[in-house]
Amino acid sequence: MNTLKFGLPSGSLKDSTFDLFERAGYKIRLSSRSYTPTINDAELEGTMFRAQEIAQYVARGVVDVGLTGKDWILENDADVVEVDELVYSKVTSRPVRWVVAVPEESPVQTVEDLQGKRIATELVGATRRFLADRGVEAEVEFSWGTTEVKARIPGLVDAIVELTETGSSLRANRLRIVDTICESTTRFIANRQAWEDPWKREKAENLLILLKGALEAEAKVGLKMNVPRACLDEVIRTLPALHTPTISNQMDSDWVALEVIADEREVREMIPQLKRVGAEGIIEYPLNKVIH
Repeated sequence: MNTLKFGLPSGSLKDSTFDLFERAGYKIRLSSRSYTPTINDAELEGTMFRAQEIAQYVARGVVDVGLTGKDWILENDADVVEVDELVYSKVTSRPVRWVVAVPEESPVQTVEDLQGKRIATELVGATRRFLADRGVEAEVEFSWGTTEVKARIPGLVDAIVELTETGSSLRANRLRIVDTICESTTRFIANRQAWEDPWKREKAENLLILLKGALEAEAKVGLKMNVPRACLDEVIRTLPALHTPTISNQMDSDWVALEVIADEREVREMIPQLKRVGAEGIIEYPLNKVIH
């Protein structure tokens, strides 16, 4: 039987990745001491890796496809096919950023002020290339963790390059952002040879369609309602719909059934307006997938 080998991120992205797969229709189960999860699809074979490693393992063909950040593709200079972007993360749906940061009281105001200084980061390769592009020569050393703390230890480093999603950790450590090296979102990537295999490519594309559909549905809901035909035009004007609403005739020719997809954040204001212009029997329901 054909199988598609999939590299799944461990660590902070694991839970949000497993949740996304479940909403797409794939249940992933992982025991506490295992790196090989079970998936309710015999044609998918998953392996857990640190997100930092997945790009190089996809490039080498250890796995056929994987999910990792754009930052780690750049860091590893990985020769992979970037199939698509999947904007999700552990806290928000915004891209994460790798930023140059210094203590609030530091005299450093620009990247050029780091000439001859020492910088700690986990993103060593990308940081060195960023500085070289700016004509800055600085010592970039690998940080094994607690990078924010190192910036405030006298004589240790002059600056750090650190990942931030909300900026709260930097502020808590009284650090100031000087510049942004790159933004990053999760990417669905493929091994080049695997991508040329017709079966693997179709399997990967099918999976991606479902994952993107689950992401698209995350912020949307469905609405059903009964509408007097005489009020239909006014009700339709109230709906900021994804597409033109579906309208069905009822046995009572004076009424129609209307169904539409809408942004969840708009529904709490929309429903009272719909009620006021004549809609009745309004039902809001969650969505698993929205496929364009």
